[in-house]
Amino acid sequence: MKPLSPIRIAASASLLALFLLQLSATPAIAFAGVAIPDGAAAQEPAGFGPLDPTPPAGITVDEIIKKFGERESLFSKARENYTYRQSVKVDTIAEDTNRVDGEYQQVTDITFNKDGKREEHVVFAPQNTLQRVMMSPVDFDEIEHRLPFILTTEDQPKYKVDYLGRQHVDELETYVFAVAPKTIEKNKHYFQGKVWVDQQDYQIVLINGMTVPQDTRKGHEDLQPPFTTYYEQVDGKYWFPTYTKAEGVLHFSFDAGGDVHMRNIVKFTDYKQFHATSRIIYNGQDITNNKAPDDKNNKSPNDQNKNKQPPATPPQ
Repeated sequence: MKPLSPIRIAASASLLALFLLQLSATPAIAFAGVAIPDGAAAQEPAGFGPLDPTPPAGITVDEIIKKFGERESLFSKARENYTYRQSVKVDTIAEDTNRVDGEYQQVTDITFNKDGKREEHVVFAPQNTLQRVMMSPVDFDEIEHRLPFILTTEDQPKYKVDYLGRQHVDELETYVFAVAPKTIEKNKHYFQGKVWVDQQDYQIVLINGMTVPQDTRKGHEDLQPPFTTYYEQVDGKYWFPTYTKAEGVLHFSFDAGGDVHMRNIVKFTDYKQFHATSRIIYNGQDITNNKAPDDKNNKSPNDQNKNKQPPATPPQ
């Protein structure tokens, strides 16, 4: 987020801790089948057991990291073949009333065109009423790449992944890891925080952290609040990111507008696997949508068989 101010000088270096040991989430954690409330509470959520720091039994930490990297790589490729709806709501909260005093909303359908290329269609975008901050390119990049964090085998070398222990979360048994970028490359941003990996599926089921680095340069302040993302099994195989809540006070300088309390909700819903449309080519012509001729005697045996083709499956 960038401050909306005619004079932007400097941002305070004090943000919420970069490494979050406590979830900034709602009291009731939701995995499959449990509703997620919108209330905020910076406390250890219900459903979390104690963290057991003892080494895992029957498997090494390196083997766990290798397995969940491989599994995340498979999921990353699978998710590219799903359509879904992305709903974004960004609110600024007045400190004196705790009420929303500015809001940005956008609902986008992520689909495929007839050539199988991914497209984005905005289906709802009311007037932006944010007055104290503005959405920056880093914010949109965060929504696309870090809120739905996927730590693949290919990306693991970029991160330092440290085993913290085992933890019971709702009905899941998880391994917990601290994740931070090894190096910061210019003009690139990363996730830093904690990830919970299901012990059975070796996939990320929960993350808590923030985007790094935060830009605190004079006149270039660009800050993001810490966030928590929840994942659910929507196809019985992979864990998909479905809900993110980000909340915190962004400490801009007085001249840049001062402190701004942000509360952001991002939802990823209606996941559906994309199926390419089938086509029937006969004598070099696409006859997929042609109606059968009335004169059945004019049909060849091959034509008769073509009429028995299953109907084309439209993109979901």
